[in-house]
Amino acid sequence: MMQVVLSAGAVLLSLAVIGVTIRRQGLTLSACATVAALTAASALEVLDFMVMLDPDRLFEWKRWVLAVESLLPAAWLSYSLTHSRRTATSAVPRLQWFFAAATAAFPLAALLLPPEVFIYSPDFATERVLFLTVHGYYFYLGLLLFVVVSLVNLEGTYSHASLLERWRIKFDFIGATSYLALLVLYYSQGLLHRSLNMGLLPVRSLILALAAAMMLYSLLARGSGVRIAVSRNMAYKSVVLVAVGLYLVAVGVMGEGLRYFGEGFPKAMAIATLFCMGIALVVILLSETLRRRVRVFIHKNFYRSKYDYQTQWLHFTDLLASARSSDGLMEAILAGYSGVFGMNSGVLFLKSGDNGPFRWAVAREQAPVGAFFSSNDLPVRRMAEEGWIVNLREASPEEFSGAGEFVRENSVVFLIPLSSGEGLEGIVALGRPVHEGELYHYEDYDLMKTMARQAASALMNLRLSEELASARELEVMGRVSTFILHDLKNLVYTLSLTVDNARDHIADPEFQDDMLGTLGNTVNRMKLLIARLRGLPEKQSLNREEVDLLLLAGESAGLAGGRDCVRVGGSAVCAHVDREEIQKVVMNLVVNALEATEGKGPVMVEVGCGNAPYIRVSDSGCGIPEAFRAHLFSPFRTTKKKGLGIGLYQCRRIVEAHGGRIDVESAPGQGATFTVWL
Repeated sequence: MMQVVLSAGAVLLSLAVIGVTIRRQGLTLSACATVAALTAASALEVLDFMVMLDPDRLFEWKRWVLAVESLLPAAWLSYSLTHSRRTATSAVPRLQWFFAAATAAFPLAALLLPPEVFIYSPDFATERVLFLTVHGYYFYLGLLLFVVVSLVNLEGTYSHASLLERWRIKFDFIGATSYLALLVLYYSQGLLHRSLNMGLLPVRSLILALAAAMMLYSLLARGSGVRIAVSRNMAYKSVVLVAVGLYLVAVGVMGEGLRYFGEGFPKAMAIATLFCMGIALVVILLSETLRRRVRVFIHKNFYRSKYDYQTQWLHFTDLLASARSSDGLMEAILAGYSGVFGMNSGVLFLKSGDNGPFRWAVAREQAPVGAFFSSNDLPVRRMAEEGWIVNLREASPEEFSGAGEFVRENSVVFLIPLSSGEGLEGIVALGRPVHEGELYHYEDYDLMKTMARQAASALMNLRLSEELASARELEVMGRVSTFILHDLKNLVYTLSLTVDNARDHIADPEFQDDMLGTLGNTVNRMKLLIARLRGLPEKQSLNREEVDLLLLAGESAGLAGGRDCVRVGGSAVCAHVDREEIQKVVMNLVVNALEATEGKGPVMVEVGCGNAPYIRVSDSGCGIPEAFRAHLFSPFRTTKKKGLGIGLYQCRRIVEAHGGRIDVESAPGQGATFTVWL
């Protein structure tokens, strides 16, 4: 009866976790892995229960049990690699890919081989014991190996989590690792005795129920004078070892006490009791409040200083250096402060404008909607002038005109100014301490100020970089506008002169012909201007087709307006290109060549095929100065008085989008040759 209740409870709780996971996370990779792991665990519970209920059909049911057990390695390995991680296949180590591929061997073995190859039982109905064959031994040995690998992966996830992230995933972590640890115990006992004791099933059912309950709670509620010089990390580890030692002593005392209950005391009950004690110990040891209290106790009684400043400095520096964006940098600043000073929440406020208020930029576990710090508030002025750290346990929230409610509702403890040589860059608000009773003194303030200087320097560099980028954009826009206005002014002047002359000579047929020629030339120049300003499409948007390059070169030369002094020759070569884009390139090169020869030519356009199809444009103009050649394809760099400096830049982008290149040969006074390789 007890087994029925435990198995039913474990399965129902697992199904509840599956339902909540799918509802909240959808069919993400992590959610699918969670569903697979708990489905396999639940199915194993049901099928093993059927084995116990119907021992006469042992091998029929055991075939299904082996099939489900064969899925455990893949399911739990996937869970351990995806749960609470930023899933990216490129970040998964090669060894894990090897393990993932190796899991396929288990289902193959379970499906291709009969259960008699793995187990045998002369009197299962009485003994409730399954003996392992050689094949069965290695099957469960491999399964045990993958359970251990999954445990290692979960431990890696938890150890790399931040303070807040650990709080969120703690019960998920404990639940999953408890069930996997139980599997280690169950299968290791089986390998040790070469037999699986089915009498331990109630223990497995109980642990699965507890694991699912913790995972469900996590989903619903967290949505996580002489001084001895000892290494700080070792000091904390020694506390853990002492706790584990006390636990083992308690186990020994309990084992001795069990002798008084006699031989009849259920072994499964003893194992279940000890395992539950172990889970309780893990819950206590992973409590951030307890960890913080222990560290404070150690620092007070064994160290002259509270912090290892070198370690804290290096850790904070690494956090800032690892940021890849402005948001990442601000989040790194908050993470650094929260971790060092044991705070569950924090907000970074940045100044808006030169004299504007400080408005929130990034928040952790707080919702500072509408909150701001006015530059005229007395505490803010003192922070700016004196670098004063505000301890809200000593100051009144009423002193802040725009953030008083935020300070009260979020239990803010500290306001830390981030000051640089140019003034106050921002304010870090820290609240909700992990250990409410912890006292902060001058060492904490000194470290806060030291970190603040580094954080302010990083923020100032970020701000200056953004200002420089904006200034460069404005400079580029100004230069482009200048060139455009210059060209447009010339075109408008031509049109204006044509209109003025038309008033007197519009009836003259010869003037009409000249006017049409002038208007056509002006339209062509405007089209050319628009073509130069048009952005280049990306590679994937090129409209490729088979094009005769010789024919295309002739058309482009005609559009450039140099029919009399441009000579097109070579052989007919077909290439798979975007006709319009390559036509822009050839037309631009021909126009440049004509301008270099002052419209007199000659300009030679040659089409051929060497190692690849090419179009070569040569002129006999003034050539390109050697000093300028290195910047030839840079945007807005030109030697021409009326040029925009974007033509060759656009040509190179188009050719590179086709997978080609442009070669240049030139010498002052000897002209230039541009070869487009496709």
